[in-house]
Amino acid sequence: MSLGAKAVVLLSGGLDSATVLAMARDQGYRCYALSLDYGQRHRAELAAARRVAASQRVVEHKIIPLDLTSIGGSALTDSTIDVPDRSADGIPVTYVPARNTIFLSLALAWAEVLGAWDLFIGVNAVDYSGYPDCRAEYIEAFQDLCQLATRAGVEGGCFQVHAPLIEMSKAGIIQAGNRLGMDYGLTVSCYSADETGRACGRCDACRLRACGFEEAGIEDPTRYRD
Repeated sequence: MSLGAKAVVLLSGGLDSATVLAMARDQGYRCYALSLDYGQRHRAELAAARRVAASQRVVEHKIIPLDLTSIGGSALTDSTIDVPDRSADGIPVTYVPARNTIFLSLALAWAEVLGAWDLFIGVNAVDYSGYPDCRAEYIEAFQDLCQLATRAGVEGGCFQVHAPLIEMSKAGIIQAGNRLGMDYGLTVSCYSADETGRACGRCDACRLRACGFEEAGIEDPTRYRD
């Protein structure tokens, strides 16, 4: 247990990040949730992040505006690139260039200001879409960077980047969150959700989520358009 210790938790509004927030709270951390308004295709996930943060009674929920549409290169930040119904071989077009590096860097900056040594992120290397910044070696490398790139680190502090879902299946993640009382009806995972948060039921994120609930033996609370 880490009773009273501060932690910055990246919170997208999706299933994985919500589970990580519940895990951090269960471990006794005082959680500061960080969401990024980066120009993603829909605002529904930010509304979901607000709902999850409120339900988990975080100390503070910060939403930082960040325009990644000016860079583009992803179906999630460029409206001219269609979200595919199924993943192709290789890294899919839903990969956002350097997204986790950017997000973790902002989380690290806030952690240094708060005097927090723990960062939480919901990356997963099992049921995922092939993103290079969801691998264990990436998390280890970023943790090394935390020590080298901050005043707190070079003055002797020790940051830890927690990725508790890294080796879990989607079903295992859902079961873990269910045990902690997480209401997944608050979350939005779909790449193409409408403005009310209803999921398309076809994209890779929807497919992984639906399979996870089925394999976990837990009723899927997702609202679908069709």
